[in-house]
Amino acid sequence: GSSMKSVGEVMAIGRKFEEAFQKALRMVDETVIGFDPYLKEVNDEELKEPTDKRMFVVAAALRNNYSVDRLYNLTKIDRWFLQKMKNVVDYNTLLESIAQVNLTKSVLLRAKQIGFSDKQIAVAVKSTELAIRKQRRDFNITPYVKQIDTVAAEWPATTNYLYLTYNASSHDLEFSEEHTMVIGSGVYRIGSSVEFDWCAVGCLRELRKLNKKTIMVNY
Repeated sequence: GSSMKSVGEVMAIGRKFEEAFQKALRMVDETVIGFDPYLKEVNDEELKEPTDKRMFVVAAALRNNYSVDRLYNLTKIDRWFLQKMKNVVDYNTLLESIAQVNLTKSVLLRAKQIGFSDKQIAVAVKSTELAIRKQRRDFNITPYVKQIDTVAAEWPATTNYLYLTYNASSHDLEFSEEHTMVIGSGVYRIGSSVEFDWCAVGCLRELRKLNKKTIMVNY
């Protein structure tokens, strides 16, 4: 009989490709901290075959100084995407050369703008996630809430997608009133998908009946 092998997609929203790409990688697998060049070994044969782990072989190849052109010839991935991936690996290498005490506000902000998580930065500078988060807050580096008009301005949208980004200077929405937060079900897995979404939607509907303002947060 038939069986489900893969959900097959992930959605991540950002204002730079690097940001959205690293968000997506973390959403697929909670053990992945981002575009990690140390997860896989360089292997030209693996670079030629598209698999769900090939991007980490690409990361390893970039760390080992493979050029964009060489990777294009092996993978046939468009050079534009390869260059964006190279930006992430190059910045990871830069972070590895800096001790946490020497992290400046501009370096930390740039890392956040290209999708580095606090944990990912901590691994690179040999620190801890909590220490990086505290330093980031001391620098007043926090994300902004932006929204996507899901109906392309054809009529007023009331159900916009919201996302967090460090590539902004203002919020699209302000949350001045008290809201009740509903935690979403996270990524789809085989055997857990729509029914968990429906649990969250049902919770939101009941809260609205109680005249509570709500916000749903997914990871």
